Amino acid sequence: MTTVATTPARRQISLPEDLCVAAERLYGSRFENLESLLEFVLRELTRNEAEKLDQREQAILEQRLRDLGYI
Repeated sequence: MTTVATTPARRQISLPEDLCVAAERLYGSRFENLESLLEFVLRELTRNEAEKLDQREQAILEQRLRDLGYI
């Protein structure tokens, strides 16, 4: 059985030139290109949102347990 790896669909976006130049100047040595920098930033931002949601859910659960007298 052969497994075929699929590449996720990509989108094309348009950004201001001056912003791209500034980002490349500041972070160009850390990333192979602007796309990989932007992909990293977007992944980090979306990951952090998930962690914040988990923390908020945790606080709600702890409050419910306190209200029930378990904590």
